[in-house]
Amino acid sequence: MDYIQHLRSMVGHEKVIMVVAGAMVFDTENRLLLQLRTDSESWGLPGGFMDLNESVQETARREVLEETGLVLKEMSLFGIYSGSDKEKTFDNGDFH
Repeated sequence: MDYIQHLRSMVGHEKVIMVVAGAMVFDTENRLLLQLRTDSESWGLPGGFMDLNESVQETARREVLEETGLVLKEMSLFGIYSGSDKEKTFDNGDFH
């Protein structure tokens, strides 16, 4: 059971704080990699939820590898986004 499943087994659909890391991946021609999201059928950056004991950088690297097969090299911080306007309710009722 992964961390999110474990957490949800204890709190159900209650609101929780979840950290998400994404990456802006550029090729040698400075083109930005986008992926078609299966959950919202929209284009977005590769990324996902942080696992327990992971750094934000490790999360970004793992998610990009899992979703694209690419290994990130040099990374730098682009931005931090938070606040109530970032809250989301998933189709299954999970709220964060």
